[in-house]
Amino acid sequence: MGNSVIARRFGLLAALALCAVLLALAPQMSPYYVRVVDSILIYIILAVGLNLVVGYAGLLDLGFIAFYAVGAYAYALLASGQFDIHLPFILILFIGAAIGALAGILLGFPVLKLRGDYLAIVTLSFGEIIRIAINNADDLTNGPQGIAGLDRATLFGLPLTSPVHFYWLLLALTIIVCASVYYMERSILGKAWRALREDQDVVRGLGINTTTLKLLAFALSASIGGAGGVIFGSFQRFVSPESFTFQESLLVVLIIIIGGVGNIIGVIAGAVVLVILPEVLHFAAQYRLLIYGVVLVTVIVLRPGGLISPRFNLGFILRKVRTLWLSPSKM
Repeated sequence: MGNSVIARRFGLLAALALCAVLLALAPQMSPYYVRVVDSILIYIILAVGLNLVVGYAGLLDLGFIAFYAVGAYAYALLASGQFDIHLPFILILFIGAAIGALAGILLGFPVLKLRGDYLAIVTLSFGEIIRIAINNADDLTNGPQGIAGLDRATLFGLPLTSPVHFYWLLLALTIIVCASVYYMERSILGKAWRALREDQDVVRGLGINTTTLKLLAFALSASIGGAGGVIFGSFQRFVSPESFTFQESLLVVLIIIIGGVGNIIGVIAGAVVLVILPEVLHFAAQYRLLIYGVVLVTVIVLRPGGLISPRFNLGFILRKVRTLWLSPSKM
């Protein structure tokens, strides 16, 4: 085995060890920083979910936060004193994902024949309709005052009482979501989505049912958003319409664009940058939004394909790892 292969394996081990150390040290930070890390993980989950529609199927969805809201309010209504219903957290997690998927299908049907700007306008309107409906349904959602005093989440008998507990839950869910979406991307369904993104007419001409493809993309994406909303509601123990504005939808879309469309590694990088950046700019509170905007425009102009190259994706990393360990003679 050559020295270069040994060096590369050592570098790989060092990189994996560094990631493991960072993940292990995160809970040791102050509660404020742990909450920031929790926010990053939540946005990674949301952005990976939206990436199914935007990055793989090529459908611009500007109302994704509506599914997030559906999941959060599912937890608020099923685990609080609002209607004196107190279901287990894990059950509501699946209910929130199922309701999110149903909402995704309901959105998908009216937009099956829409593309581009028209699709963006309709999905944006859908997000606003959901937010306004929540805001005005006083008897159901308590209107703009929101629902407070939600039940403390309990997972397999263990209460989740601190940001550190949610860190481990969010980390596990992030890994599950990223792995599921990665294998979905490599499946026949993922290839069909990519074909749909490139040319819908050609896909339809090949006899592939584009209606089913689009509805599956919306449903699976929305189910991830709904599950993320359930965790958000249990984490905050308070939900209100102000948490689900268009700015939140725009942030999730920007994470995908800044990081790299259709790239899971890019989505992770985009979430880290766009969540940490506002925290770093606290020193210039008066000019924070201005600096934030300048940084975003600069990144988009200099890196129109995203911070992470399309070549440097999860599949590329896994192939390199497999080649390095199993076929050292080819390196």
